[in-house]
Amino acid sequence: MDWLPALATGAALLAAATAIGLVWRSRQGVARSGSGDVVRPDELGVAAFGERATLVQFSTEFCARCPATGRLLTQLAGEHDGATHVEVDLTHRPDLAGRFRVTETPTTLLLDADGAVRARIAGLPRAAVVRERLDDLLRSPHVISG
Repeated sequence: MDWLPALATGAALLAAATAIGLVWRSRQGVARSGSGDVVRPDELGVAAFGERATLVQFSTEFCARCPATGRLLTQLAGEHDGATHVEVDLTHRPDLAGRFRVTETPTTLLLDADGAVRARIAGLPRAAVVRERLDDLLRSPHVISG
């Protein structure tokens, strides 16, 4: 009967790991409200942001999900007048990972016309979530720069 405690411990560990994995996965691609911090284009090494909104994607050279994320964000930005997609490679800019608290790639920030962070998405973004947040932002008075 010495195997019974070991089996129970193994089952408990498996259940705990499964629960943690399910919670982690449920949070992937979900937009959270942004900090409101203002980002300047030169901080990210780009000339300008979109007229009305910018989707900033943080990636690395070794990120397997980043190319698909880039295609999705480029498509969604193209569907909205005044929106653009900017990809920032953190491989050679670890300072930006610290500045923007990026702990996984891809991480996406939704910026308004003034460069204020309005939403943050960690992990592979869901198209419907990004589209909804972008639509909401473009309907709001925050998009008028000046």
